[in-house]
Amino acid sequence: MAQSTINSENTQLKHGELERSRVTFPVCIVADGIESGANVGSIFRLADALGVRKLFLSGACPVPPSPKIRKTSRASELTVPFEYREHAIDVVHELKADGYTIVSLEVTTRSVDIRTFDRTGLHKLAVVVGSESSGVGQALLDISDHTLHIPMFGQSSAMNLSAACAIGLFELTRDFMP
Repeated sequence: MAQSTINSENTQLKHGELERSRVTFPVCIVADGIESGANVGSIFRLADALGVRKLFLSGACPVPPSPKIRKTSRASELTVPFEYREHAIDVVHELKADGYTIVSLEVTTRSVDIRTFDRTGLHKLAVVVGSESSGVGQALLDISDHTLHIPMFGQSSAMNLSAACAIGLFELTRDFMP
């Protein structure tokens, strides 16, 4: 029987073996009405992984400290700056005044396929995600600079909120990354 060869140059690192400081980019997430602590925790973890500068939670979002958030965030709620604001629309107005381009992730009659969105000239970006059941509210869609959707090819009309946020955020922020 042939013996398998182990490629010792490609060994998986254990958690904590890769020392690094947190790098951030001019990107914020505005999470409005996310009711699931697990989804909020996943968004914290995603924000940490992709260098999001700040996470804004609004509406019905649970906030840290929370056991459900902690479980899925793997303690990233301790490293990602966040702020709770009652109304997401106030946050979006402030971000727009500060030069952020506002992009909502939602399927609408005018949303654009995220793969074809021209990111040229984006210097500051705020990504808006909405509730698991009702999505991004109309008032937020109305003041967004762009509304983008992730193409889907199955029978379901939606995917898990944190999965959609991960796909959308990665696609939108890859030009910021070194």
